[in-house]
Amino acid sequence: MRMQPVWRWLALLLCGALLLELFFVGRIAAMAVIDPSSTSVQRSEAWQQLRNGEIHRWRQQWVPYAQISDHLKRAVVAAEDDGFVDHSGIEWDAIEKAWERNQRAEARAPAAGRAPAKIYGGSTITQQLAKNLLLSGERQFARKGQELVLAKLLELFLTKQRILEIYLNHVEWGPGIFGAEAAAGYYFGKPAARLSPAEAARLAVMLPQPKRFALQPQSTYLAQRARAIMRRMGHTVLP
Repeated sequence: MRMQPVWRWLALLLCGALLLELFFVGRIAAMAVIDPSSTSVQRSEAWQQLRNGEIHRWRQQWVPYAQISDHLKRAVVAAEDDGFVDHSGIEWDAIEKAWERNQRAEARAPAAGRAPAKIYGGSTITQQLAKNLLLSGERQFARKGQELVLAKLLELFLTKQRILEIYLNHVEWGPGIFGAEAAAGYYFGKPAARLSPAEAARLAVMLPQPKRFALQPQSTYLAQRARAIMRRMGHTVLP
């Protein structure tokens, strides 16, 4: 008799998890025809700005895929996920290499008397979209597992072009700056459709750490990395 409450709680937890997954399936399926108005990351950022009295700094404007420069599409794919058109949402080799780099960084940090460095990479554009749209930014094993499931669902219900369209309209490019149109206007004073290859490459390089590079627009690393991305853009395939 004493075990019954335990089984009831387990059953409730399983039902809750199933309902959550069904909710995610419904949200993602709807995105095939409905443009998402916001993401989990954006709502978190908006709340933070509201608390700080900085909501006036918010910039975002949705534009269709055709109104985003192909230069920017190629630059982002080249910088973030050069296998985007070929993979099914997850690059297992990249995840393994990123995990190995993390392990080496964590092993070296105590000996050097510093905190482990953040390791970026390993996530595809589809995984990044899954995380930004529906999940928190916490680095937890369970959240990473959910991210992989959502990436597979995105690839199942949406085309590659649609995934890239949503990603480019919602990805962060600085404090309160979300999407290609807002980024092009803020940094270069023009619409996303008119970005040059050099401008597109510079925006693409900012993506792993947009708030940092927004404060360091003349960064030497930014300029060098942008030139490297420009050399790769001509060979980048778009969906």
